[in-house]
Amino acid sequence: MKSAYELAMERLNRQSPSAAKPLNAEQKRKIADLDSLYRAKIAEKEIALKPAIEEARFGEDPEKLETLEKGLREAVRALREEMEREKEKVRAG
Repeated sequence: MKSAYELAMERLNRQSPSAAKPLNAEQKRKIADLDSLYRAKIAEKEIALKPAIEEARFGEDPEKLETLEKGLREAVRALREEMEREKEKVRAG
């Protein structure tokens, strides 16, 4: 008798057979490079906005603080989505 995990994996493989295909060394290297690149881009955004966020926090300007933090969250989310799209391109071929 198969476990729930095994059944779920079989179902996933039927729905998306490319997801089960193992990555070759070149694809793994490209994905690792993308991880590194996008971590650096995210760190750049955080470093660039950190002084303004701290200034708003200590200047007790809640509207500006909220706007800056929201902008940072959206920028990080967009970069992560972009990274995942790039990884999917590598995985696809």
